[in-house]
This record gives sequence, C-alpha cells and structure tokens, in this order.
Amino acid sequence: MPMTITRMIGSACNKVIRLIVRTLALWKIGPNLLTFIGLVINIAAAVLLAAGRFQTAGVVIVTASIFDMVDGRVARETNQVTRFGGFFDSVIDRYSDLALLMGLLVYYASINRYFYVVLTAVVMTASVMVSYTRARAENTIPLCKVGFMERPERIVLLIIGALFDRMAAVLWVIAVLGNLTVVHRMIFTWQEARRLERAQLDPAPAETPKQR
Repeated sequence: MPMTITRMIGSACNKVIRLIVRTLALWKIGPNLLTFIGLVINIAAAVLLAAGRFQTAGVVIVTASIFDMVDGRVARETNQVTRFGGFFDSVIDRYSDLALLMGLLVYYASINRYFYVVLTAVVMTASVMVSYTRARAENTIPLCKVGFMERPERIVLLIIGALFDRMAAVLWVIAVLGNLTVVHRMIFTWQEARRLERAQLDPAPAETPKQR
C-alpha cells in the first residue's frame, strides 16, 4: 500500500522527535527541566504577542511545543516517570497557556480593541475550565476525555492564528468550542455519575445455580 503524504510527514516528524528524545536523554537533561524550559519559551512568545509580532511568536510557540512533546518521552526513555512529574507538567502547561493569552490581552489593550480583550478573557476562562472539568470529573467518574477543544487543539489553533495573522478568528473558535467542551464534559459527568449511582443502588442479582 503506497504511503500517503500525511503518513510520510507523520513518519518524518516521529523520526525527528525520536532523535531529539535520544539526544536529550544522552545529555541527561531531566524531563521536569524540559517542561520548565518550555514555559520559559512560551513566556518569550507571550512577550512577542504583546508586541504584535505574531509571526515570530508563532515560530517560538512551535519551538515550545517541541519541548512539550518530548518531556514525557524523555521521562519514559530515562526511566524518570514519577507521579510528581505528571502533576508538574500539568501545572506548567496551565501557566504556559495563560502566559500566551496574557500576551494577547496586553496587545489588544495596547491598540484599544477592548472587545477582543474581553474575548481573550473568555478564551482564558475556557482554557482553564476545560482542564479543570476533566480533573474534577475524574474524581467522580473513571474518565472524562470527551470534547474537542483540549490543549493540543488550542495550541495548534494559536500557532495558525499567529503565523497566518488570523488570531481574531482563532479566538472566536476557541471561545465557542472551548466552552462547548466544558458543557459537554459537565453533561457527560452527570450521565456517568447517575449511571454509577444506579449501579450501586441496583446491584446485579446473584446467579442462581443451574438445576441438574
């Protein structure tokens, strides 16, 4: 079966990522340090967004995303997977997301586009709530990954908006789909919680022995 262009690109990207992971593992750079470096790079991107240098910021966000992709793989490659590492990665991701959006807040405020200041604030709220609803739901039900607008999708959209100067449209998409994702997760959690509660109240009857 001939390899499609998409598969070829995916295969090439995976090879590059594996090479980066092996190199970082050989250099003995810890996964938590990689996570923190990603945050620093995102803060630099936020400064560029605040200055209105969107295309340069887009390239910098791509660089930060590479660190975000490899930190977990480096942890597995070097047997440094820990409970704290997962927690630390999640917290730093939230700071990275909010830093980028704060950069946009500063930019829109500096050019007196107050409607987009509010829109960016709505996007910030959605970004936090998408993560929060999943974390909180999974204290109640086993898993809650429903909804489209998770962090990878949001970052890809921000990169597209920055590189192609379509940030306003991207903010609208994230604001709408992000909040729909929150609502979807709330409904899903309500349904799953009711199902689990009913299962506890009405346990399956014990099987009766077969008659001989």
